[in-house]
Amino acid sequence: MAFIGFGEVAERLRRSTVVVRAGNRNAGSGVICSAEGLIVTNAHVLGGRHASVQLWDGRELAAKLTRLNRSSDLAALRVPAASLPAAVLADSSQVRAGELALAIGNPLGFVGALSSGLIHAVGPLPGLGAGKWVQANLRLAPGNSGGPLANASGDVIGINSMVAGRLALALPSNDVKNFLAGPVSRARLGVSVSPVYVPGRGARIFGLLILEIEDGSPAALASFLPGDILLGTEEGVFTGMKDLPAVLEGGIERQVRLAFLRGDYARVRKVTVLLGGTGPAERARAA
Repeated sequence: MAFIGFGEVAERLRRSTVVVRAGNRNAGSGVICSAEGLIVTNAHVLGGRHASVQLWDGRELAAKLTRLNRSSDLAALRVPAASLPAAVLADSSQVRAGELALAIGNPLGFVGALSSGLIHAVGPLPGLGAGKWVQANLRLAPGNSGGPLANASGDVIGINSMVAGRLALALPSNDVKNFLAGPVSRARLGVSVSPVYVPGRGARIFGLLILEIEDGSPAALASFLPGDILLGTEEGVFTGMKDLPAVLEGGIERQVRLAFLRGDYARVRKVTVLLGGTGPAERARAA
């Protein structure tokens, strides 16, 4: 049976699907959810905090893990790109048995592979808790995890996560929306800052002047002092007040190397701070 526009729908969905690589693991899949580089995938696709993403046009970009929920098996990544072909997240409560379902992913090394079938049911499955699954009788293989399950219009109705018997199971798109709409999690550095321009260094250099430091915070453990000026990280210099919250975005434990000035500003100092830890797990190594 021929479907009008089926090829165009599949190609649009393929362009919104990415390859996710994490360490030595086999590649998984992900879905572009915003034109500004927000990507959602399964948490089990990621082995740690570091991942890379390959776009449909072949570009490979380092991805920053910004949100993770192991219990719901969802993770959000952000890549430094704009004007990306974002997918549309449909209302999964409207999905009905018998509808056409399309899956795009990267199974067994095949990038952008298409599988099609029909929706079998939407609801919980014995042994998998009370959560609902979008169940489809289409074929998935390792590498499809994190990719889109879509309707005939190409709108995403779920994130493919596992196989049970002959059924593909996807996390409903409404669960994905709730996950992405949750409160933004940020690590704690423990400083209050004010924007300044560093004097006596030729061109005006923007920095963040540390005014106060919380006791026991990562900043205190890193031996920062009031009067120090934060200049940026290894990923780039600070150009505005928004840059520090961007560095702290995501509650995931990770190391961040901060550049700063102290005293006569003659030497740029650096310190590696562990963010996202709790209590005694927070530590810093200066250099």
